[in-house]
Amino acid sequence: MHAFSSDNLWLAFSLTLAAGLATAVGSLLVLFSRRPNPRLLAFGLAFAGGAMVYVSLSEILNKSIGAFTQAYGDRLGYTYGTLWFLGGVLLVVLIDHLVPNPHDSLDKQDPAFHDHSHTQIRRVGLLSAIAITAHNFPEGLATFFATLESPSVGLPLAFAIAIHNIPEGIAIAVPVYLATGRKAYAFGASLLSGLAEPVGAAIGYFLLADALSPATFGAVFGLIAGIMVFLALDELLPAAKRYAQGHETVYGLVIGMATIAVSLVLFKW
Repeated sequence: MHAFSSDNLWLAFSLTLAAGLATAVGSLLVLFSRRPNPRLLAFGLAFAGGAMVYVSLSEILNKSIGAFTQAYGDRLGYTYGTLWFLGGVLLVVLIDHLVPNPHDSLDKQDPAFHDHSHTQIRRVGLLSAIAITAHNFPEGLATFFATLESPSVGLPLAFAIAIHNIPEGIAIAVPVYLATGRKAYAFGASLLSGLAEPVGAAIGYFLLADALSPATFGAVFGLIAGIMVFLALDELLPAAKRYAQGHETVYGLVIGMATIAVSLVLFKW
């Protein structure tokens, strides 16, 4: 079992909570603005996607392989790290299959919302909240365990996930607000969904606290890397492209990668 300082535990939980609360920030953008700026939204989504892919492949996957290597040697360490990475990808594919993520549109002026009755819109809001909450559990685990093992990796990952959570909050708040006309309901639905991240982190830690061996960390980090890469490629980049009006997607992707790369270099000094 690994021993962690209370400072590290509190930092990991605080970053996970902050990333989760970004979902509520997204709902505030719906409630107190006319509509999100699509070009800024495209850039932000691509930035988060680039950041998540870079930190996952350059740091988190390597930590998985390193942990497994410590436990089983070079050959099996690389093999197990790779297999758990692919397992993380398959886990999100399974979640998507069981609970499809419906937030295709983030715009409250989307005609699709006006073509449905309030009952149907309320149902869309409920399904959005359930689906996004289901996806937030593994994100909470990713932020928490990455920070627990290495704050220099967890901090940029939490930042990228927070950016990613803002449009998710918008996606929940839009149908709830249009169906009920109540800002408190829309804000509350987004907030509860975001709190799934620290709840997921707490459950994961208490379940695994007595079994935190190098092999356990290797498995957790392999899963995290696979989950983050899949989410970035399946959700963030397509959504960014949808709202882009020029080169915002590629600029956001490259700048997101560069920002994380520079931040990781600075953390070494």
